[in-house]
This record gives sequence, C-alpha cells and structure tokens, in this order.
Amino acid sequence: MSTTPNNEKSDKTVPFTTSDDAAKVAQSGNGIGSTSGVELVNRVAQSAHAAIDKLANQATPAVQHLQKSLEGTGELLHDRADKLRSAGDEWAESARSGVREHPLVAVGTAFALGLLIARLAR
Repeated sequence: MSTTPNNEKSDKTVPFTTSDDAAKVAQSGNGIGSTSGVELVNRVAQSAHAAIDKLANQATPAVQHLQKSLEGTGELLHDRADKLRSAGDEWAESARSGVREHPLVAVGTAFALGLLIARLAR
C-alpha cells in the first residue's frame, strides 16, 4: 500500500498510512521491529499534536485581538456610512428647497452649466 499521491513520482512506499494500519502490521508480526515502528509513529503523532496545540494556543490571543479590532472597525464604518447617508439626504433636501424657492435661478443655472459642458466637450 503506497501513500504517494498519483501526481508525485516516487519509488518510496510507506508500509502503513495510519496508526490502525501500523497496529495491524504489529499484530500480524509481518514487519521486522514492527512494535518499535508503532511506538515511533505514536511518538511522532503525539509530538505533532503537541506542536499544533502549542501553535494554536499562541495564535488564539492574536486572533481574538484581530476579531475585536474588526468588530470595532465594522461599527465605525456603519456609523460613518449612516452619517454620509444623512448628509446626502440633507444636501438633496436643501437643493430641492432651493429649486422650489427660486425656480428661475435653478433653470438659468442649469442652462449655463449645460452651455459650459457643451463648450468643454468640443
């Protein structure tokens, strides 16, 4: 049984892929020194688990700090978006009221801007 992926070319094979496979080999007595092989696999697995646990414990405070920062940033962005929305609404209402109060000035301004844009577009 080989654990080499299909896309990798290697003549090396591993006699077992999991600790269960290693235990089966040890029980059947097919491997030379299979008991020490099982012990080696178990020690390597325990070391790997310990290293992963240590990395996870070290990363946890940084992840929590980042999460708190992002939550605060999200709230800040929502507040600023609300302020911008309300400022836009106030500006639009101000423009509407100005047009209602002085309709001829609004039409004249629109005409003048149209002429200016037409001249610049040539």
